[in-house]
Amino acid sequence: MSRLRDQLTIGEVATRSGVPHTALRFYEQRGLISSERTGGNQRRYARTVLRRLAFIRAAQRVGMSLDRIADALATLPADTSPTKAHWARLSASWQEELDARIDGMQRLRDRLASCIGCGCLSLRSCSLHNTDDQLADLGAGATGLQPTSEGGR
Repeated sequence: MSRLRDQLTIGEVATRSGVPHTALRFYEQRGLISSERTGGNQRRYARTVLRRLAFIRAAQRVGMSLDRIADALATLPADTSPTKAHWARLSASWQEELDARIDGMQRLRDRLASCIGCGCLSLRSCSLHNTDDQLADLGAGATGLQPTSEGGR
């Protein structure tokens, strides 16, 4: 049985991970993954980058931003693959944020259902278009676009 190489080309990583070359370069620029350069200035990735990419993609699928993912990866040893235990710890730390997003989406869904029910689509009182009617005290019309007395917006 042949031994697996420790270093992979960018093409091999793209093929194995399903992540396009451009995204690999972008992730590298953002510090999410790293590579070494050959004498001919070609990228070579450690095999562990495949698991790191799987971690990044899974975190993106649950709605984490690249900044949040980078912060999470920064807590891990640089040259190791994220483990199931790492994922469990980090994903648990995202639970509160995800719960808040879910709650916000459910409230939006409920408002949408009531909006469809009333059918008014009023620009004055619609809870979707004019949440909490914040500009009503400024008078009628496009008050946010009217110049102020100081000549600005």
